[in-house]
Amino acid sequence: MDRARDPSIKRKKQIRRIALGAVGVVVLMAVTFAIYSLEPAAYPVERESVWDDTVKRGEMVRQVRGPGTLVPEEVRWIPARTEGRVEAILTQPGTVVTADTIILELVNPELTQEVQDADLSLTSAQADYENLRAQLESSLLEREAAVSAVASQLEAARLEADANQELSDAGLIPEITLKRSRLTVEQLEKSLGIERQRMVQERAAVQAQLAARRAQVEQSRALSGLRRGQVGSLAVRAGIDGVLQEVPVEVGQQVTAGTILARVARPDTLKAELQIPETQAKDVTIGQPARIDTRNGVVDGRVVRIDPAVQNGYVQVDVDLIGELPKGARPDLSVDGTIQIERLEDVLYMGRPSYGESGSTIQLFKIVGAGDEAVRVDVQLGRTSVNTVEVVGGLDEGDRVILSDPSAWDGHDRLKLK
Repeated sequence: MDRARDPSIKRKKQIRRIALGAVGVVVLMAVTFAIYSLEPAAYPVERESVWDDTVKRGEMVRQVRGPGTLVPEEVRWIPARTEGRVEAILTQPGTVVTADTIILELVNPELTQEVQDADLSLTSAQADYENLRAQLESSLLEREAAVSAVASQLEAARLEADANQELSDAGLIPEITLKRSRLTVEQLEKSLGIERQRMVQERAAVQAQLAARRAQVEQSRALSGLRRGQVGSLAVRAGIDGVLQEVPVEVGQQVTAGTILARVARPDTLKAELQIPETQAKDVTIGQPARIDTRNGVVDGRVVRIDPAVQNGYVQVDVDLIGELPKGARPDLSVDGTIQIERLEDVLYMGRPSYGESGSTIQLFKIVGAGDEAVRVDVQLGRTSVNTVEVVGGLDEGDRVILSDPSAWDGHDRLKLK
C-alpha cells in the first residue's frame, strides 16, 4: 500500500531548481559581460614591413621637389632666309660647331638670276646718276658764268658813272648823261640780284635732283645687297659657337623661307626646367635656392622664372645653375630638382606619411609600450615638405609613429609588432 509524498519535499525540490536556474543565468550573464569587456586582440604585423619615425623638435626645412630636364639658356633656331632645295648636309647633330661652320647648303637658280638682274640695275642707276650730275654741274657753271658777266658789267657801269660824276661836276657833260649812267648801274644791280637768286635756286634744284637719283641708286644697291645676302644664306651657318642639336630636313627637300633648318645650342650655359605640382608651386618664389641632381652630381641653383600657366597639374619653374656643371651634364638630360621654400624654427616634425595634405587630420599608429605594440591616434598635420611634415597636434616630441599606409589595417585599432 503506497503512502502519500510529503508536500514539503516537492516544494523544496522546486525551490532548488529555481535557485539553480537563477544561478545559471547570473553566471551566463557574468561570462557574457566578461567576454564583451575584453579588448580585441591586436592585429599581428611584421616589424620589417612598416616604416616608422620619431617625432622631433627643432628646425625644419620646407622643400618642394619635381622632375625636369636641362635645357640650354642660349639656343639659336636657324630658319631658311629664302626658298631653296637642300643640296647637301655637311654637319651632323652632336658636332661641336663655331659661328662660321656651314651646316648645310641650299640651291636656288632663280635667286642667282635675280642677283645678276639686281647688279645690272645697280650699275644702270649709278650711270644715270653720274650722267645727271654732269649735266646739272654744266648747267650750274653756265649760271655762274652769267652771274659773273652781269657782275662785270655792273662794275664797268659803276666806273663809268663815277667818271661821269666827275665830268658833270666840272661842267663838261650834260646832266642827262650822268643820269643815264646811274640808271644803267641800278638796272645792272637788279639784274645781278636776280641772277644770283636764280643761281641759288638752281643749286637747290640740283641738290634735289641728285638726292632723288641717289635714292634710286641706294634702292638698287640695297636690293643687290639683299639678293647677294640671300645667295650667301644658301650656305647655312651655325651663327654661334656650340653644339649642333638638330637638322630637321633631308637632302633634296624643298624648303620655303622661314622653315627651320637647324638648332644650335651652347652646352656650357644650361638651366633646369622643373615640373612642380601645382599644389606645391604656390609657395615657390623667384630667388629661392635650389639643388639639381643630375644623377652624376648635384649642382646649386636659384629660381629665376615661374610659368604663370598650369599644364596637366604642373607648373614649370626655371632654375639657373650656379657653379661648375657635373660631368655628363648636357641638354635634354633628365634631372630631379629640390627647391628650398623656408626654414621653420622650433617646431614639432616627423617624416612625411604616405598620405595626408598640409592642414589635414589623419590617423596613424603610435608605437607604445616596449615597442611591440601600436595604437591608432588622430594626428593634425601642419606645413609639409618633401620628406618631412610639421606636427600640430596629436603627438609629442619623442613619440614613434608608423608612417606606412594604414589602409591595410582598417578595422583594427591595435597592432602587434613582431
